[in-house]
Amino acid sequence: MKPSTRYPSRIVCLTEETTETLYLLGEGHRIVGVSGYTVRPPEARSKPRISSFLNARFDKIVALNPDLVLGFSDLQADIAAELVRRGYPVVVFNQRSVAEILQMIRILGGIVGCADRGDALARRLESGLDAVRAAATTLPRPRVFFEEWDDPLISGIRWVEELIEAAGGTPIFPELRDAALGKDRIVQPEEVARRSPDTVIASWCGKAVRPERIAARAGWADIPAVRDGHIYEIKSAYILQPGPAALTDGLHQLSEILARVRISHGRGLD
Repeated sequence: MKPSTRYPSRIVCLTEETTETLYLLGEGHRIVGVSGYTVRPPEARSKPRISSFLNARFDKIVALNPDLVLGFSDLQADIAAELVRRGYPVVVFNQRSVAEILQMIRILGGIVGCADRGDALARRLESGLDAVRAAATTLPRPRVFFEEWDDPLISGIRWVEELIEAAGGTPIFPELRDAALGKDRIVQPEEVARRSPDTVIASWCGKAVRPERIAARAGWADIPAVRDGHIYEIKSAYILQPGPAALTDGLHQLSEILARVRISHGRGLD
């Protein structure tokens, strides 16, 4: 029997961004199960782990007796459908842009009965983003290839590209940013080389980035990013989770990387 309260009190989070958001709202005590990939906040790691990104331990979820399950994207549609068939209330967010991340935070605040705190958190995050954007307005804008995967090469999803722009960079594949699915953002190595990025920023979810492999790709030796040693990694927990982490630590890491590139090039960037 599921508990009956005014707002959900036993929440399972299938991805990290809702976990972090609930903790930032002061509602982490409501969470009873988390994704195995959860690293933020550190205290959430003590919660039972009930899923990877594409698979869930339904027996563990049932044992936790949740009154709400939170998921993310079409990639978790099968998990969500199975939980719905088992009678659990499920909310699946599908945020792909900065604006949608902020909306998710506000909606989640309302779901757990703290809409004012959700709105306040979203406004704080938005204010921080605006400050970074304003500081970068007059700076040179390095050309950036954000590499979401290495084989095949996948360029950055929309919220990442928006954060690169806010930090003062210019994504080299702007025409692909609205493609929600990774398969629709596959790019060819020779086209990356042709567009001549000043920096390559990589985040390979689930495995460490190997800068030497990036630098060794055929035809990439003369790319400014490779030639000048501007290949960087941002861990996926900081940039590929569409929640507070990307809008804070992820954004700041992007800003720091772009600052290094500017210093290296002086005022010589376009």
